Amino acid sequence: MNPQPILVTGATGKSGRRVVARLRARGIPVRAASRTGEHPFDWTDSGTWDAALDGVRALYLVQLNGSRLVRPFLDSAVRHGVRRIVLASGRGLDDPDYIQGSGDIRDAALDSEAAVRDSGLEWTISRPGWFAQTFTEGIYADAVRAGELRLPAGDGAASFLDADDVAAVVVTALTEDGHTGQTYELSGPSAVTLTEAAAILSEATGRTIRYMPLSRREYVAELVKQDVPATDAEAFANVAESLRLGKDAHVSDGVQRALGRPPRTFAEAIQGAQPPHSVTTALPSTPRASTAPPA
Repeated sequence: MNPQPILVTGATGKSGRRVVARLRARGIPVRAASRTGEHPFDWTDSGTWDAALDGVRALYLVQLNGSRLVRPFLDSAVRHGVRRIVLASGRGLDDPDYIQGSGDIRDAALDSEAAVRDSGLEWTISRPGWFAQTFTEGIYADAVRAGELRLPAGDGAASFLDADDVAAVVVTALTEDGHTGQTYELSGPSAVTLTEAAAILSEATGRTIRYMPLSRREYVAELVKQDVPATDAEAFANVAESLRLGKDAHVSDGVQRALGRPPRTFAEAIQGAQPPHSVTTALPSTPRASTAPPA
């Protein structure tokens, strides 16, 4: 009989694809599910849920932000005999003012956490902060490629987290005992300002990257001038506001508790990152609507 697979939703995302790679490197069968990946899965199409869950023993659940679909999905998971779950959540959930205008999204995410805790499954919740890879794969990668981070973040700092550390925590919780009932708040080992981040990125890429602090009004005006809709520009500014206010400057102990080692530094996380030298735009990618830091 073939071993039961582990289901990974959001398998093409920054954490999901790393979780898939780590599990497969250990010879563990994986069902990599996403809208465009190996196994079709769409949060908004419940007709895809049963096929994704069939025969699964554990799952990594990357929720659809702003939805309340985790609770009915977990009902299906229990019917299919799933025994263990790790939920991707975010550190910003404890702060109702983390990102302006995100109240409904925060409430939905808190409902997802409550659904996991009430599910009767062996559960673990991962609450990562800002990913270091935000600058190499995420919303600020285009700005890094352009050589200048122009953000309304002032002198704020964040304890940027290596996405590989997130994946390591998730895989450990999925495959080893001792993590049931744990909520792991995840961060890097120290806070890094954007000026410091730009210097580290410059060293890692061999290119000069500067951080230019802007006012919120300047930032929004620049994006609008580049044909970004005003509502989207304001959303970008809201995301950067959490940096300016130092909402994620604090250090959490989740990586140490889950893995028995300290988290990797920002420099270690982006070491070897080589953003393409060709630049087509300095616009950021579309920000995800979430109370959690961009991941």
